[in-house]
Amino acid sequence: MSPSAYRHARTAVATAAVLAVTLSACSSDDEGGSEDGRVELNINGMPPNTDALELEVFNTEVALFEEAHPEIDIVPHEGFMEPETFNTRIAGGELEDVFYVYFTDPARLIEQGYAADITDFLSAHPEFEEIRPELHEVFQDAEGRQFGIPTANYSMGLLYNRDLFEEAGLDPDTPPTTWEEVREASDAIAGLGGGVVGYGECTTENTGGWHLTSEIYSKGGQVAEQDGEEWQAAFNTPETVELLENLQAMRWEDDSMGSEQLRTCEDLMIQMGAGQLGMYVAAPDNIPTIVRQYEGTYENLGLASIPDGQGTLIGGEGYMINANASDEQIEAALTWLQWRFVNADEIERRIQDYLGKDLPVGLPMPPTPDIWADGATREAVEALKAEHANVPVGNVQPFMDGATSIPGRIEPPRAQEVYALLDNVVQGVLTEQDADIQGLLDQAEDAVNRMYGTA
Repeated sequence: MSPSAYRHARTAVATAAVLAVTLSACSSDDEGGSEDGRVELNINGMPPNTDALELEVFNTEVALFEEAHPEIDIVPHEGFMEPETFNTRIAGGELEDVFYVYFTDPARLIEQGYAADITDFLSAHPEFEEIRPELHEVFQDAEGRQFGIPTANYSMGLLYNRDLFEEAGLDPDTPPTTWEEVREASDAIAGLGGGVVGYGECTTENTGGWHLTSEIYSKGGQVAEQDGEEWQAAFNTPETVELLENLQAMRWEDDSMGSEQLRTCEDLMIQMGAGQLGMYVAAPDNIPTIVRQYEGTYENLGLASIPDGQGTLIGGEGYMINANASDEQIEAALTWLQWRFVNADEIERRIQDYLGKDLPVGLPMPPTPDIWADGATREAVEALKAEHANVPVGNVQPFMDGATSIPGRIEPPRAQEVYALLDNVVQGVLTEQDADIQGLLDQAEDAVNRMYGTA
């Protein structure tokens, strides 16, 4: 399961109401052994029966792994991370030995003691060192101890319509690299007329704050910062004012964003697929969604790094191991995770599976996720991607060029609440011609600090 293309609207895991509950795995006995002497490993992440294609892929992977590792018995369970039921499942002893998490989950799960410390087991699996270090950091505590493995990620970039760029006299192979250049390109594209909009923003259902967070990161800023044990707002800066002034100018001075502003990210995908939108901030997996659902084409869609490139929002997924797992189960779990997700030797087979099912190959997402650090493995994966691509990989090269050099930052604590408050800022700028940007930021800062309890 890949991260949601346009809305990663999962709340943080609920408070530690059951911290004192003894964690109990779903395995057949306390040592995780099955009746035939194999190490039994209960895992989640199995797609539902309603997703027949993904379920077929998953079952094939399990069968091939067990063939290669007959000493391990994989027992799959349907489902991923469901914050609403997570603590209940722990209390009922239903948490699997290996469980799926979003990047927003590990810090709290580590603090609450739900995940096993796997640091001392990693030396037997040097393949994990090939993952980008900033992704590993998501699963580490303050001392650098490791409690999980990242398996896929996304980062935000600038999605754009190549045909509209050409029609507007812009070079689609040289997309904007600064927010000032975004404004110039937006104005040129909107000048085509016919209802074409140069640049779009999501603004509702917490997506305005989500996008603004990405853009604040792009200027090197932070949305929240930690002071001792407490968090406080950090977005009320001259750089954020500059960002919003640029947005305000596109909306009101240039009139390059259209008149309808209270929109979801799905609205932007629909508009992009219809050839009526020039650019918006998005993750790579918006591309196949626009093609499959909204009549876009891979040939017409380009993806660039986030403008200004001093940082970008990253999200993603990974797996943690139940704190009650035995040493044998931890070893088996790491063997499974390495084989399934961090296995350059299996990538070509998976590429062929995707090609056989007419799924896209060549984008920075499975079967070639962008998790690799610079080095031989990354180079080999990129070569396979270029060799077998069934989509134009050059269209996303501007994004890939910055993938390992732009710092990635995860969402702030209590992200959805922060985003809801920042929605008000973005909506104000785009719906009120003379909006007081500093006043909007002051109000949001006060509200976020009250939420964090530091006002």
